[in-house]
Amino acid sequence: MNRLIRRKFALLVLPLSLAIGACDDDDGPMGMDDNNGTIVEVAQNAGSFSTLLTALDAAGLTSALEADGPFTVFAPTDEAFANIASETLASLLADTEQLAAVLTYHVVPGRIPASDVVNLTQATTLNGKSVSISLDGGSVKIDNATVTATDIEASNGLIHVIDQVLLPEPIEDIVQLAKNAGIFSTLVTAIEAAGLGDALMGEGPFTVFAPTDDAFAAIDPEVLGDLVADTELLTAVLTYHVLPGLFLAENIITRTDLNTLNGDHLPVMVEDGMVKVGGATVTATDILATNGVVHIIDQVILPEPIADIVQAARGAGIFNTLLAAVEAAGLTDALKGEGPFTVFAPTDDAFAAIDGETLSDLIADTELLTAVLTYHVVPGLFLAQDVVGLDSAPTLNGKDVSISLMDGGVLVDNANVIATDIRTKNGVVHIIDQVILPESIQDVIQVAQGAGIFQTLLAAVEAAGLTEVLKSDGPFTVFAPTDEAFAAVDPAALAGLLADPEALASVLTYHVVPGDFRAADVLAANSLVTVNGAEAAISLNSEGLPRIDDAIITAIDIDAKNGTIHIIDRVIFPD
Repeated sequence: MNRLIRRKFALLVLPLSLAIGACDDDDGPMGMDDNNGTIVEVAQNAGSFSTLLTALDAAGLTSALEADGPFTVFAPTDEAFANIASETLASLLADTEQLAAVLTYHVVPGRIPASDVVNLTQATTLNGKSVSISLDGGSVKIDNATVTATDIEASNGLIHVIDQVLLPEPIEDIVQLAKNAGIFSTLVTAIEAAGLGDALMGEGPFTVFAPTDDAFAAIDPEVLGDLVADTELLTAVLTYHVLPGLFLAENIITRTDLNTLNGDHLPVMVEDGMVKVGGATVTATDILATNGVVHIIDQVILPEPIADIVQAARGAGIFNTLLAAVEAAGLTDALKGEGPFTVFAPTDDAFAAIDGETLSDLIADTELLTAVLTYHVVPGLFLAQDVVGLDSAPTLNGKDVSISLMDGGVLVDNANVIATDIRTKNGVVHIIDQVILPESIQDVIQVAQGAGIFQTLLAAVEAAGLTEVLKSDGPFTVFAPTDEAFAAVDPAALAGLLADPEALASVLTYHVVPGDFRAADVLAANSLVTVNGAEAAISLNSEGLPRIDDAIITAIDIDAKNGTIHIIDRVIFPD
């Protein structure tokens, strides 16, 4: 918490670092003359203690500090009083008993010069309570106030100047404290909207985990608007941040959960030296109020999800393409409905891995886009523990998505599940690293482009003028040599081939069979008639591996929307 905030918190928790100012034998700081009379007269002549003097008069203590003494006064300046919220200061000045308790907490009976102060750890005040005294980086601290000038002589004692008002106990309730802090505007607005203001100004005690304005700002605006508009839900959320009773930081870190006013349990854990409650990190602790204590947290904690699937995806920041696709397909309202739904959500990176042309074609074809997106949605609520027990699941597309375990991870079709159980009010989201497809949406050229191992083949197809042919309806079965296979061809022969489009087309069409031949179909044949017109022989080598001519088929049945690709390890040539 920064300096401004801590000062607004009734100056309870800020360690400042001003150096001690020492006055000389003739004149005190700020124009004080050591021989100006009593403590009250010295303060009057200084001109920087007007609020303190007003407070002394209001509390009926002026004459007491004009008595023989001696007294040692830790005197807050006008600036120190100005750092107290005006409403709080007015309330203090109006409460004579509390005001007297605060002022007498600044006065120690006896004459204690700076040379003695630095050797003390505490001093008993006229209030009856003791102030703490400590050294902090060369500065003297009285409680949390820094001594800025010392040993200002008066006829009935000494004055040491301090930069904060000392408080023997808090003077603001939880709501006043939050209002005056300046970082809880949204929280205060929410408390008032839920009608909880009077309750949190009551006797208590309460322990409040207070989310900052930044914490509320991190919530999707639509979600926040829905929350503020729903009084019942808002009350449930706010009371989940409040514990009945006084729990200081030292009490919280020994717990695993806490009972809230909401009636639910709030989990507590310590992670990397930081305390977390309900997943939110506690950033400042033990800010005392008259009716309890406030701990500051960096997130709004929720007893149950308040965002629907679309809102949760929007808030995550990694599903922009998915959200655009959902909107383009007209599925947004459906995924904001009651559900429940289980969504396997591909990230922006997953969509980026799709060939740009393919993705554009997909977005432009609403029917196909809808089919793909609904293939990622399973009706019902399936948490991770449920998913791992399935072999498949029926999707909204009407087709089943396969589910399997591999190397300790979960695969949905061929996509890896990389995060699970993101709960929403209408279902659950599991994050996947690929877009899963009920059927191929890419032609054989696009599949080859996306594979990344067919650059030479693609260049050759383009040089032979066959690209558009292989992007047509087909179907085709392509036996595709890899870049490594082309690299094994004699460089001079390959260069000559690439320079002769007619010969090149003859070789390339020898790798293409009209029709859709899956691996089982290929193995059942002794030969296949190619687009070239020549027959390519199908056989098994001595190790039982399938071959076309003398090339080994290393991967099979790679789907495209206009056929099938089988990968081979050599370029094959017609006789």
